Amino acid sequence: MGELLVFFLTNLIGMVIMLSGIQIYRDVKPMLTGEKSLIGNEYIIITKPVERIGYNANQFSEDEIAKISEQEFVESLGAFSSSQYEVYGSVMFSGRKLSTMMFFEAVPDEFIDIEIEDWKFNKGDKHIPIIIPRNYLNLYNFGFSNTQGLPQITESLIKSVELGIRLSGNMHKEEYTGHIVGFSDRLNTILVPMSFMQWANEYFAGTTTQEVSRLILEVSNPGDPKITEYLANNGLVAEEKPAESSKALFLLQLSVSTVVAIGLIFSILSIVILTLSIYLILQKNVDKLENLMLIGYTTHQVATPYIAITACMNIMIFIISIISVAVIKDAYIGFLSSFANSEIKTTMAASIIAGLAICSAITMFNIYIIRRKISKITIKR
Repeated sequence: MGELLVFFLTNLIGMVIMLSGIQIYRDVKPMLTGEKSLIGNEYIIITKPVERIGYNANQFSEDEIAKISEQEFVESLGAFSSSQYEVYGSVMFSGRKLSTMMFFEAVPDEFIDIEIEDWKFNKGDKHIPIIIPRNYLNLYNFGFSNTQGLPQITESLIKSVELGIRLSGNMHKEEYTGHIVGFSDRLNTILVPMSFMQWANEYFAGTTTQEVSRLILEVSNPGDPKITEYLANNGLVAEEKPAESSKALFLLQLSVSTVVAIGLIFSILSIVILTLSIYLILQKNVDKLENLMLIGYTTHQVATPYIAITACMNIMIFIISIISVAVIKDAYIGFLSSFANSEIKTTMAASIIAGLAICSAITMFNIYIIRRKISKITIKR
C-alpha cells in the first residue's frame, strides 16, 4: 500500500503542475494577444529588398498587395504613400536657421499609434500637421545637440515650434507652415495626413496614383511562424524588430512548457512507481491468482479488482487536481484583472479536457500492464 500511496501523491503533484501551467497560459495569453490585449495587435512593415539599381525597382503590384492581404495572419493592411514632389523644411532655433531637404509619407489613419483631433487637411489650408518618430527627438537630444552646442528640447517645446515648409513641383511652388503634433513609436518616418498627401501628389506631381514600396500589416501575433515563412518564400523583408507582445508570448510559452515538462516528469515517475507496485502486488499474490484461475475465474475477472483500485485512484487524482487548479486560479485571477484594469473571464475547459485525457491515458496503461501480468501468470500455469 505504501507504493500505491507514493504513486498517488507523485501523480497528483504532476497533474496539478501540468494543469496549472495550462490554466495559467489560457488566462494570461489573452492579455498578450487579441483585441483586448494589454499590448494590442502588432504592426509589421514590409518591403522588397533593393537588388538592382533603378527607379521603382522594389514596388508592390496590385496583385501582390491583394495576395498579401488575403493571408490568414493579416488582420488589416495599409500602403505607405510618399511625396512625389520636392519638400524643403526650415526652422529658426536658438538664433540659427536650420534647413534641409526632406520628404513626407502618409498611411491610413487607423495605422497611426496616436490620437490627434487636428489630424486632417482641407484643400486651401496653409497649415500641415506633422508626426515624427520619437527616436528623431532622442537622436537630436542625445546626439546632435551635444556636438553642435545646442540645448536639448522637450516634446512640448518642439510642438510649439513653427516649421517653414516649401513644396514645389509640376510648375507650382508654395509656402506652408507645419507643426509637429505628435510622436510615433510605431512608424519611423515623417507623417502627414493621407488627405494632404493625396491632394499634394495630384497638385505638385500631377498624379493620383503611385507605386507602393512599403506596406504596413496589422497582425495579432508577430511571432507566428507562418509570417516568417511567407516573407522568406516571397522575398520580402520585415523592417521592424520582433514585437514586444511576440517576445512576451514566447516567454510565456517557454515558461508554460517548462512547467508542463516538470509535471510530466512527475507523472511519468508516478507511472513507473505504479507499474512496479502492481507487479510487486501481483507477484506476492501469484499463488492466489493461479488458484482463482484453476477454479474457473477468467483473466478479466481476476484483473477487475486491481483495475478498479487504479481507476478509483486516477479518478480521485483528477478530481483533486481540478479542485487544486481552481483554487490556484482564484488566487491569481484577481491580480490579473486589476493589472489589466478589466475583469478577466476564462474557463477551465482546457484544463479539464487535458486532465481527463491524461487520466484516461494513465488508466488505460494501468489496465494494459495489469492484464498483461495476469495473462503471463495464466500462461505460466
